[in-house]
Amino acid sequence: MRLVLPALIAALGMTACSQVPVTPSHPRSHASGAPDMASPASNPFFAPSTLPFQAPPFDRITNADYQPAIEEGMRRQRTEWTAIANDPAPADFDNTFVALEKSGALLQRVMAVFNAITAANTNPALQKLAEEEAPRLAAHEDARYLDEKLFARVKAVYDARDSLNLDPESRRLVEVVHQRFVLRGALLPEAGKARLRELNQRQSTLEAQFNTRLLAAANDAAPIVADRSRLAGLPDEALTAAAAAATERKEAGKWVLALQNTTQQPDLEFLQQRDMRQELFAASWNRAERNDANDTRAIIAEIASIRAESAQLLGFDNFAAWTLQDQMAHTPSAVMDFLGRLAPPATARARQEAAAIQAEIDRDQAASNAATFALEPSDWPYYAARVRKAKFDLDAAELRPYFELDRVLEDGVFHAANLLYGISFKERHDIPVYQPDVRVFEVFDKDGQSMALFYTDYFKRDNKNGGAWMDNFVQQSRLLGTKPVIYNVANLTKPASGQPALISFDDVITLFHEFGHALHGLFADQEYPSLSGTNTARDFVEFPSQFNEHWATDPKVFANYARHYRTGQPMPAELVARMRRAGLFNKGYDMTELVSAALLDMNWHTLPASAPRQDVDRFEADALRKDRVDLSYVPPRYRSSYFLHIWSNGYAAGYYAYLWTQMLADDAFEWFKEHGGLTAENGQRFRDMVLSRGNSEDLATLYRTWRGQPPSIEPMLVDRGLKESPRQP
Repeated sequence: MRLVLPALIAALGMTACSQVPVTPSHPRSHASGAPDMASPASNPFFAPSTLPFQAPPFDRITNADYQPAIEEGMRRQRTEWTAIANDPAPADFDNTFVALEKSGALLQRVMAVFNAITAANTNPALQKLAEEEAPRLAAHEDARYLDEKLFARVKAVYDARDSLNLDPESRRLVEVVHQRFVLRGALLPEAGKARLRELNQRQSTLEAQFNTRLLAAANDAAPIVADRSRLAGLPDEALTAAAAAATERKEAGKWVLALQNTTQQPDLEFLQQRDMRQELFAASWNRAERNDANDTRAIIAEIASIRAESAQLLGFDNFAAWTLQDQMAHTPSAVMDFLGRLAPPATARARQEAAAIQAEIDRDQAASNAATFALEPSDWPYYAARVRKAKFDLDAAELRPYFELDRVLEDGVFHAANLLYGISFKERHDIPVYQPDVRVFEVFDKDGQSMALFYTDYFKRDNKNGGAWMDNFVQQSRLLGTKPVIYNVANLTKPASGQPALISFDDVITLFHEFGHALHGLFADQEYPSLSGTNTARDFVEFPSQFNEHWATDPKVFANYARHYRTGQPMPAELVARMRRAGLFNKGYDMTELVSAALLDMNWHTLPASAPRQDVDRFEADALRKDRVDLSYVPPRYRSSYFLHIWSNGYAAGYYAYLWTQMLADDAFEWFKEHGGLTAENGQRFRDMVLSRGNSEDLATLYRTWRGQPPSIEPMLVDRGLKESPRQP
């Protein structure tokens, strides 16, 4: 993702991300304290990078460089905006819209790196700086969108667009930019603009504080275990990682179970002691609700109120109604209708799965002459794994040796991209990186032409936000003469030195997912940076990534990467068959946790401005009960207090997009199946008509033109296990 500005600004013009980001640092950053001041002459941001593709010169960047570049970047861009607004020549496309697209080069350079580092490799100095600069950046954006003279020129071109003989992409730019000005308050009277500025700056401060608190909360809540026997069942690689995490925290001889960003934790599948599972789940569930300095509840309650007031000020019933204006769904009612089609079959299937798991618990307890107990969220992963083993003879530990990270990336993710699109990859060791685990690849098109750089940063660190995401260091634009420099970030467990990184199949899917975003950015072919690549609506931007997941299980791709890390032998056919048979296992749970999180998001963001400040826990419980997704054993994927997507990462009233784009992705994959599957011809057509188009035309029209019809929800219901396949006898 690119610059994720807080406040109302953040929700429009979103780019790609999966589990999304916001903040970083690198080897030369100071560990703590306020950033030092660097002179403009020595500041590496003040001029375009001389590295290939204008890649960031991480070997030269220090903490001291960010603030001067951000401040000067804002000053320069405001000067550029003033010149546009005061141009004595009549407003036209070139002197207004093209000029706006060219403005802010310095600010874009520094913020692309700052957002990356503060998300993936942060430190206290950068966290402090992020909080300090957040309201200034919000005010900076307001200086553009609330400038009466600048908007008058934008509106003059917009009103005359039918007579200007603009090419389709230029006309699209006019319409998109005009809409952004209107939605961000350009039509408000001066008193309304003044209040909106206040709200935006306050919200931006709160969002930065939320991000800082949440990272600290996850680290502080991670269970520290002194007794090895309590970790019985945990795989060796997980034990090694837990011991390494303890050593890093000066808890040598103990084990730290680092928390993932989601509610459920991967280790719960393996821990045999119920009290240890309960402790780990409680640590996850309560991470940001411990009534300490990291508690986020007061912050999010205030953010929700600010968003509701801002939306009312702009003439909308609630924040969701405002932010959905430029999305495919367009209205809150359309989103709720969509989620309403998913919730009943998802929860019904989850109840069936719960009954099978409860029966397994009862058998297990009876076998040991112990009293049975009712299924709780902390029990689900452990006993679901036992049900899967009994039903499909499949154990997740049996699969891991066939999913070695580097092989999955190069022989799986890259191989699929080569088969579909003809692109190839060559690792480069001469490009500076911000952390030693980061790798850089040069990307070549099928004609051999160099087209992009691609960075990977896959291993978990205490100073990295949870989840996985994609963003650009450099945005593609023909106008600016720039090619894409893209990165993928994840939070995989780092193996011990000299050991292979064996990952789960869920992690495999994550790699394919994030690289789907990368493809969307790599193939961008736009004139204007505002419309380039992943700069699309949230409920479209996750489509290429969800779609790319499908190739992880394509036989030609799977056979190429699913090989034993020691022998290199492919996964045995009978194990592949068992894995495929188990493909829809636990889908009721998976869909219910996603749907409940999406509904929770919508409930927060359909609050009217007249609503009182909410008690976070009570509001959450009431919302889940109202929408009938309050299954005691299936918690939402994210609880309100650690829902980073919606409180700091620009997915407010937009988390439904992951489900909406599953619909697009599954429907799109149906087209591929109807036309021969994984072929270079199909890949080229998809690249030409979807992946390379960015936001250069209406997205619903773009999809319909490629697909030949609007998207259907039916393939999603079948593929996600919520409906029987019509092909089955």
